[in-house]
Amino acid sequence: MINSLQTMVYKAFGFTIFSDISLPEIPHHNLETGLADIIIKKTDLSQLMSERSSVTEHFVVKENSITFHVPEIATFQIRNGNEILVSPLNNSDEDYHRLYILGTCMGAILMQRKILPLHGSAIAIDGKAYAFVGDSGAGKSTLASAFLNRGYQLLSDDVIPVTISAENIPIVTPAYPQQKLWMESLNQFGMESDQYKPIVERETKFAVPVSSQFANQQLPLAGIVELIKTDDLEISITPITKMARFHTLFTHTYRNFFLAGAGLMDWHFVTSAKMVNNLSFYQLQRPVSRFTAHDLTELILSTISKEEKVR
Repeated sequence: MINSLQTMVYKAFGFTIFSDISLPEIPHHNLETGLADIIIKKTDLSQLMSERSSVTEHFVVKENSITFHVPEIATFQIRNGNEILVSPLNNSDEDYHRLYILGTCMGAILMQRKILPLHGSAIAIDGKAYAFVGDSGAGKSTLASAFLNRGYQLLSDDVIPVTISAENIPIVTPAYPQQKLWMESLNQFGMESDQYKPIVERETKFAVPVSSQFANQQLPLAGIVELIKTDDLEISITPITKMARFHTLFTHTYRNFFLAGAGLMDWHFVTSAKMVNNLSFYQLQRPVSRFTAHDLTELILSTISKEEKVR
């Protein structure tokens, strides 16, 4: 039940969220009474972190709790898949708190609920979801933005929640309607940076609302495209073979170093096994020497079209 005038109600990642901390990135949820799926609240975790085995140990991962410390910012604890505790430090800015709440904390919540969090962007194409994964700076959000420019809808940017249906079909649940784009990408898309709020610690990366192009329904995940930067001048796309797909899924699981300590390695393998035979997997190499997002979009759409004709 809602028990505080300071508690705000949101809807994201398919969950009703009660939060003591304002989350302007997430749409408010009109719920006057009811139960929360996830509760976010401020508390004092100083004693908890003083019990670490080492002062350099910033992450403490257990079966039902994940605690981590960000110097000068806050200590966070995620418990039982339904609670995020935030212990701010030194009057730190809530912008920093939200960065970790919507990223690392939500990734941990999803894992604890046995929902696979992929690190990437997901786009809705013809009633199906396609995930773009890759290392930091690979161009995931930029590629997703190129799809948005063509009228497609965003499902998630950064953390992609994937569940497995009773029929073993991977399903993507929409996260929240925001992208994070670098200044270079904004310039390429003709977007003015002064219209958007810089993301803390990254003055050349901006939060871009996409409410008008946000998919609000779950969609079956049809394909995963791994983005790789290359010094080659040409774009190339190649299928990822069956066993290598396991590596792709593990590598691009959000905060995959949580899995072992949380006792979730077996669950991750079983979940991956259900995905590798039900999806298309591709590796897409893009040149670093030039802006290729529009060309990549064309190649992906062409590849999807050819695949559908073969089926």
